[in-house]
Amino acid sequence: MGRLSAQGYAVEAAADPATGADMALAAPPAAVVADLWMPSISGVQLCRLLKAEPATMHVPVILRGDNDDPRSRFWAERAGAAGYVRKGRMGELVRVLSRAVTNAQESDGFFMQLSGGSIDIRDRIARYLDAALFDSVIAAEVRSLAASGSFERLFDLFAQFLCQVLSYRWVALRTAGGFALHYHPNNADTAEREARAALSVAAGVTAMRVVDEDAHPDSEGADQVVCSIQFGNTELGQIALSPSRTGEADTARLMELVARELGGPLRMASLMEEQQRLAAIDPLTALSNRRSFLERAGIEVARSSRYDLPLGMLLMDVDHFKSINDTFGHSGGDHVLSAMGASLKRILRIPDIAARWGGEEFVVALPSTDAEGAQIAAERVRSAVEALAVEHEGKRIRFTVSVGVASLRAGETLESLVDRADHAMYAAKVGGRNRVSTAASGSEAPPSATLATQLSA
Repeated sequence: MGRLSAQGYAVEAAADPATGADMALAAPPAAVVADLWMPSISGVQLCRLLKAEPATMHVPVILRGDNDDPRSRFWAERAGAAGYVRKGRMGELVRVLSRAVTNAQESDGFFMQLSGGSIDIRDRIARYLDAALFDSVIAAEVRSLAASGSFERLFDLFAQFLCQVLSYRWVALRTAGGFALHYHPNNADTAEREARAALSVAAGVTAMRVVDEDAHPDSEGADQVVCSIQFGNTELGQIALSPSRTGEADTARLMELVARELGGPLRMASLMEEQQRLAAIDPLTALSNRRSFLERAGIEVARSSRYDLPLGMLLMDVDHFKSINDTFGHSGGDHVLSAMGASLKRILRIPDIAARWGGEEFVVALPSTDAEGAQIAAERVRSAVEALAVEHEGKRIRFTVSVGVASLRAGETLESLVDRADHAMYAAKVGGRNRVSTAASGSEAPPSATLATQLSA
């Protein structure tokens, strides 16, 4: 105390931390110096209390400890202390105190000390610690969504969590790649309109909807809360919430907390979705690869068999592809395959599944398409490819395809369907290329060993 008094500070000592807190709240000092560890109330708790109270939130707190270990310094910093000094280092304490007082903001608010002695102080500390624990649990719950794996699953789990801590009519999330909202069935007519307006989402953007009675049925609510979601210095999107009329008083504060923690999980979900997408895409043609096609087409075969729906299959091969490689090099061949992929994407319907089957072969599944429709689709592809002219190193490459067509039979497997389309394609090759051949409706030759091996790979 003598050293501080010599530096011009008016020092007032307290017998215990509770009394010191009462003194600081009654007449906020220029700074508070306290031990990190004290009986009944620690310096960390005292610091959190003073930082949470409006009267003392700008008062710098310097904590002292027996050791200069990293953990003590870490605790002091996390509690909001202006500095941490080892006991006995009075010169360092004077310097830290001088900087803290100089940099401290002056409080310009009127405050009233609510007397109550040490019991009141401990109650306040308990409340602040409970609030800090609550916020910590909320943050941890949001961060745990990083394991969701996809935007859709993340938002569903997020809505299930958020409705447990906030009462709202709807909550909506917008990112560069998605728009999702959760609302009560009673608000189906208004929730999406309000959410799109709050987040500036165009009418043409498809919404992922979670509709259940976990949301509040109020037809009108309090003022909407909109928060930006950041990851580092990048804005990933926004989250908006329409509180119910009886919503929590700290809704805006909790939404800010949620938004701060949601950036990491959103980024992780985006990366995982991109990884899954790349694993399912052939990089040269931008079509599905063989593995992805087998998974998706297998689902279509099961659906067609269950509901007695037609399913068409096209297998096609670029004619004289070896000659193209020999004439224009492998880069020229790659240009042809890339153009083939782009052509299929342009021609086919959204439900159709197109993939690079391997090498210069392509396969297309045509859901809800009968034999006649499959033949029409195959001829459309063939004629469109024939009209293509691929520019490569100042030259134009023209090419054609031979297409085999097959339609799903009752009880048929995907392997058998593709094999029949393969036999039909072979017939088109033999018949002169640049043509469409349809598999016979009766039984054909058994699958070749080579194709069977490919399908099982």
